[in-house]
Amino acid sequence: MSSPAAAASPNGTDPGTGTGTESGVSAGTAIDIDLADDDPRRHPPVAVDDIAGLFASRERPRRPTPLAASTVFAWRALLKMRPATTHLLEVTAFPLMMTLMFTYLFGGALAGSTDEYLQYVVPGVLVQSIAMTTMGTGLALNRDIANGVFDRFRTLPVWRPAVLVGMLVGDLMRYLLAAAIIVLTGLALGFRPAGGVPGVLAAIALVLVFAFAFSWVWTTLGLLMRSEKAVAGAAMMVLFPATFLSNIFVEPETMPGWLQAFVDVNPIAHLVSAVRDLTAGDFGTAETGWTLLFSAGFVAVFGTLSMRLYNRG
Repeated sequence: MSSPAAAASPNGTDPGTGTGTESGVSAGTAIDIDLADDDPRRHPPVAVDDIAGLFASRERPRRPTPLAASTVFAWRALLKMRPATTHLLEVTAFPLMMTLMFTYLFGGALAGSTDEYLQYVVPGVLVQSIAMTTMGTGLALNRDIANGVFDRFRTLPVWRPAVLVGMLVGDLMRYLLAAAIIVLTGLALGFRPAGGVPGVLAAIALVLVFAFAFSWVWTTLGLLMRSEKAVAGAAMMVLFPATFLSNIFVEPETMPGWLQAFVDVNPIAHLVSAVRDLTAGDFGTAETGWTLLFSAGFVAVFGTLSMRLYNRG
């Protein structure tokens, strides 16, 4: 009569249950099995309800306010200026060169002495330098569009105008730096504004307001043109007549009648007259009102066009 152990199969399988253990391994012993990385037992699937619950349990971040979004893009514009040597030269060397060149080149011929001409030309050079600097806004915008940056900006859940408004606000720091250099250079050369510090600060503030509004013109061109060269060419066609056919360097009374008619409707000429009034201590003149009116018109017309072009992509 055979024993129960002998009745078991040679491989250790219990004939009654069909189960058993390998030779040398006792029942109940844990066996470590190395699973492949793609084995589903190694990474068990997660239920869809668990994923939905994970996202539902987290509070959705609040949409940034228009002020916060514009501030972020303004800071971006400032960070872009820091490593760009050309931008720094544009707001430092160019105003300094313009002040020195026109003072000593035309001062003796037009006013009899450089000291007398300096009182007349510094406000004009202040306006001309900053007006020429505003062109950089359109160039930077066109460059960003060519690089595909604005395609990503359009997908952000922020106030739509924040991208353009922030960029223009950031550029105000460039204009402020240029204005400070021109005024300090003029003071070193002998410029003595009768309006004192309040008049100079009011004049700079008015120039910054106009520069912000005037920059929307180049924003529109930056969105329309296909290249930076096209933007620069179109800007020069506007800036050269607007600045040189004005009262920046000479009195309009010395010009032909047809040119005086152009100067009378030139926004740059009205800004120059307003800056001269403010630095002389004359506040609240008609020229200041005309400058603010032109500024509002630039924002209303070209700001609207820029936003339509930006939204259209």
